[in-house]
Amino acid sequence: MKSASEYWRRNIKLVVACLIVWFVVSFGFGIFLVDTLNSISLGGYKLGFWFAQQGSIYIFVGLIFFYASKMNKLDREFDVHED
Repeated sequence: MKSASEYWRRNIKLVVACLIVWFVVSFGFGIFLVDTLNSISLGGYKLGFWFAQQGSIYIFVGLIFFYASKMNKLDREFDVHED
C-alpha cells in the first residue's frame, strides 16, 4: 500500500488546483477582468456579465463533479475507496 502522506499530498494538490480555477473564474473573470470581457458577446450578453451572473456557478458545479471523479480515482489507487 502506498503511504498516507502521499495520498494527502495529492489530495491537497487537487484541492488547491480546484481553488485556483474557482478563484480565477469567479474573481478574475467576474470582477477583475469584467470590463475587458464585456467587449466579447456570448448569446447576446456581455461575457463579463455572464461570468459574474452564471458562468462562475456553472464552473463551480463542474469543479464539484471533477473533484469527485478525481478523488474516486485517487481513492482506488490508494485502496481507500468505499464499495
